[in-house]
Amino acid sequence: MELQTISQVSRHFLISTRTLRYYEQIGLISPVKKEDYAYRVYDVETVTRLRQIIVLRKLRIPLKQIAAILQSADARIAIEAFESSLNEVEDEITALSTIRSVTKAFIDHLNMGGSGFTLPDDAGLLEIVDALTVSKIKFQEEKSMDRLNQASEKLSKMEDKDVRIVYLPPMTVAAAYAAGENCEGKALSKINQFVKISGLLKLKPDARSFGFDCSGGDAQIGEPSRAYEVWVSVPADMEIAPPLVKRKFDGGLYAAHVLRSWDFQDWRLLGEWVEASDKYASDWNAPRWTSAETCSGQGFEETLDFYHYAQNGDMNNLQLDLLFPIKEKEDGNR
Repeated sequence: MELQTISQVSRHFLISTRTLRYYEQIGLISPVKKEDYAYRVYDVETVTRLRQIIVLRKLRIPLKQIAAILQSADARIAIEAFESSLNEVEDEITALSTIRSVTKAFIDHLNMGGSGFTLPDDAGLLEIVDALTVSKIKFQEEKSMDRLNQASEKLSKMEDKDVRIVYLPPMTVAAAYAAGENCEGKALSKINQFVKISGLLKLKPDARSFGFDCSGGDAQIGEPSRAYEVWVSVPADMEIAPPLVKRKFDGGLYAAHVLRSWDFQDWRLLGEWVEASDKYASDWNAPRWTSAETCSGQGFEETLDFYHYAQNGDMNNLQLDLLFPIKEKEDGNR
């Protein structure tokens, strides 16, 4: 039986190692335990199961429904999930067809008006347009993994409505650093322990938590982090004991996007949105805190609703905000 490491599987499927670990934590897949081997490995059965999960995700099936499908031999569960997804797609197709018809009506109206420019003033048209609920583009049935990936790429492309512009205020944070295999989990474990022992949430119920890759050089999407740091905001006068360190974050402007489907490819898509923006430019690597140990201007992954997550650790309901550091463009650069 051929075993594959988590890095090999990550590269093969173009899926983040953190996504693979998340799938493990919620029980979708299980690594093989191999004595005297430092890294996670997966057998053929697990790789096959992962392929099925990826296909179902690209068909927009939620993770909870995927778990139900894979854990049951009852075809009705899968049918219900597919029917729900199909209904959503049909709604989008209907909405797009309506958009096509309304747009064509506008064009015909303007063509009849000669050189003058006046839009049709029809209350009925406004009601139709207001009722549209299309999210992206029509999802066409695909028969191969390559075409499925292409369709998913089109569906995933970020638009202005997918991105929020937020300002993070200056704050004091306790920082936990870890390197090597599962560095994200190790750093997060240190922060969770600190939060619990210090009673932080009683002192600061609005505490926020951020994590970021701080490997030497930017880690490639899909590749495992070599070093990772996790923060939690603390009162400015709070004493922080080793191995954690105290940092001052200067704050700044960020392009924000809630991580969709636990797919860290969204980092690349968010970067592409920033690159294409006529109002904002990347401010990646610009110092926003002082650190002799790590990089000091990376993007963040913020744990949303940290107050409740820190208390129950429910991975099924964990959401992350991707925060890409940006700055406003000068008028001459727009």
